[in-house]
Amino acid sequence: MSKVAFIGLGVMGFPMAGHLAKTGHDVTVYNRTGAKADAWVKAHGGRAAATPEEAARGAAFVFACVGNDDDLREVTTGPQGAFRSMGADAVFVDHTTASAAVARELDAVARAHGIHFIDAPVSGGQAGAENGVLTVMAGGDAAAFEKAAPVIAAYARMAKLLGPSGAGQLTKMVNQICIAGLVEGLAEGLHFAKMAGLDAEAVIETISKGAAQSWQMENRYKTMIEGRFDFGFAVDWMRKDLSICLDEARRNGAQLPVTALVDQFYSEVQSMGGNRWDTSSLIARLEKA
Repeated sequence: MSKVAFIGLGVMGFPMAGHLAKTGHDVTVYNRTGAKADAWVKAHGGRAAATPEEAARGAAFVFACVGNDDDLREVTTGPQGAFRSMGADAVFVDHTTASAAVARELDAVARAHGIHFIDAPVSGGQAGAENGVLTVMAGGDAAAFEKAAPVIAAYARMAKLLGPSGAGQLTKMVNQICIAGLVEGLAEGLHFAKMAGLDAEAVIETISKGAAQSWQMENRYKTMIEGRFDFGFAVDWMRKDLSICLDEARRNGAQLPVTALVDQFYSEVQSMGGNRWDTSSLIARLEKA
C-alpha cells in the first residue's frame, strides 16, 4: 500500500478517494472547501491538509479531480501547489477533464521537477465513482502509468494508456463527442414516440434489445420520460467539456457539426434554468412547448 494524496473532493473525487482508503492506502486529502475534507476524514479516516502542497508532501502518488484548466494549474504549480513538495519520481495523476494543452504544459513542468504527470480523465459519472467502476483514459510516460495503474484500480474497472501526454484528454474528448450525439438522438427518439402516440416505455423495452441500445438508453430513458433530470453529470459541466472539444477541433481541423449543434441545444437548456440538470435534459427543450 502507498502513501497517497487526493486533491478535489467533489461528486467524483470524494468517492474515488474513499476507494483508495478502503483499499488500504494511506490517504491525505485536500479540498478548497475545508468542511468537505473534514467530512471525508470523518467518513474514511486519513488526514486533511490545508493546502495541496501539504497534502502532496511525502506522497508516492498524488491524484486530482478539480474543475478546469485554471483550477488544475492552481493545485499543481500555484503558490501552494502540489508540485512544490512532491518528491523525486512521484506521480501526479490528474482526473480532471481539461484541455490537452494544459496536460502537455504540466507534463513539461513536472519533468523539470523530476516528477511524473499523467493526464487521466474518467468516464462513468458519479455512479461509476461511487461503485468503483470508472473508465480511465490516460496519457503520459508508460513507466509512470504502470506504477500508478494498480493504485488507480481501487476505483476503476478499466484504465488504459492511450499515448503520450495529452492523449488521455483527447480520448475524453472523443468520449464526450459520442455522448453528445447519443443523448440528442435518444431525446429526439423519445419525443417522437410520444408525439406519435406510442407507449415510449414499451418502445424502449423493444429497441433496447437491438442496434439502438446504449448505456444512455438503458439508464436514462425512464427519467427522461418522467422529466426528472437530477441524475449525474450537469449541463454546465457538459458545456465546459464540449467547449474543450470544439476548441481542439478548431486547432486540429476536425469537423464536429453535430457536437456544435448539441452544444447550442445545451445552451437552450441553460436558458430554461437547467444549468444543474443532468445531460439527459436535452429532451426538455423539445417538450417545452
